[in-house]
Amino acid sequence: MANHKSALKRARQNEKKALRNKGIKSALKTQVKKLHTAIELKDKEKAQAELKVVTRGVAKAATKGVLHKNTASRKISRLTKHVNSISA
Repeated sequence: MANHKSALKRARQNEKKALRNKGIKSALKTQVKKLHTAIELKDKEKAQAELKVVTRGVAKAATKGVLHKNTASRKISRLTKHVNSISA
């Protein structure tokens, strides 16, 4: 455990940030799961609507620093590819 005043403050900040990041990641996983169900059902319209929501969420997570920008870009790319494969 931290002893210095600044180290104690840093520990508190880390707890808050970890909690926020956990919530954002959890929400993202739920959105992605909804998208995957739409893809499995081959419902193109619903999948495209879900993709829009997921893309916005992933981009926002990258902006907030929860995800690395390259990770976010890769996720968006792969999910878009899956949605586009429905019509093929």
